[in-house]
Amino acid sequence: MKKIYLLIIVCLIAFTPKLSHAQDETATSMYDIPPRWLVDLPTAGTLPRGNYNIGFRIYPGGGSIVNTDIGLSNRLTIGISYGGDAILSNVAPDWNPSIEFNLKFRLIDELEYFPGDTFGFSSQGNGTYISSYERYTFKSRGFYVVASRSFYFYQWTAGWHFGINYSQENRFDKEDDLNFFGGFDATFQYNLAFIAEYDLGLNDDRSTLPDGISANEFGGKGRGYFNIGIKWLFTDNLELEAIAKDLFINRRDSDSITREIRINYIDKF
Repeated sequence: MKKIYLLIIVCLIAFTPKLSHAQDETATSMYDIPPRWLVDLPTAGTLPRGNYNIGFRIYPGGGSIVNTDIGLSNRLTIGISYGGDAILSNVAPDWNPSIEFNLKFRLIDELEYFPGDTFGFSSQGNGTYISSYERYTFKSRGFYVVASRSFYFYQWTAGWHFGINYSQENRFDKEDDLNFFGGFDATFQYNLAFIAEYDLGLNDDRSTLPDGISANEFGGKGRGYFNIGIKWLFTDNLELEAIAKDLFINRRDSDSITREIRINYIDKF
């Protein structure tokens, strides 16, 4: 397995210095906690110590992924997730082969003129697990580093997020390139939020498999993955989200965008 010697990203963002959703170590609700993920991409945000998150994600085909994360400290968040296809259906579920793990450690706090920086690992991909290709429909992040910078924009609280990752879902297609991604979030009227992200998909853009002959039926077309979502902060602790993924129709096995729903609940022990 190819080793990772360097995962560094320099965030060159210059906005107003007043921070919006920097980490709140005394958070009591979702309003106080910065986003930890956009749609599929991580941010530099972590859960405060003693907080936990339970999430349900529903994707096409009646599939669902359930995850839970715990803030062990104000810098360290760990979590597990599991799911499968056809859970919301009238046929027997097709469960994923294993439980997946998430770990995130904030290296540098967000300061007035400097972004927050986080190192992490996530083995949870999104969508159906394709056994023959040993990967999820949308590959997991694997190892990553991400920088986030928050700011005020008119009356909105918002943030930019940029990162680099190395996915381990490359045993079959041998696409082991480093990948880059970026995203944006903005909260309106303090209960609605818009998120957008773009994943270059450099580790998922080959038309053929390693033999150079067989078609890579589940790879990307080289357009990258552009995803958006609308979040409704229903209560202090409950968040509902509608997601539209792959707006560029990058996946070779798709002829339309992917629609998903996500529910998140956050509370303290």
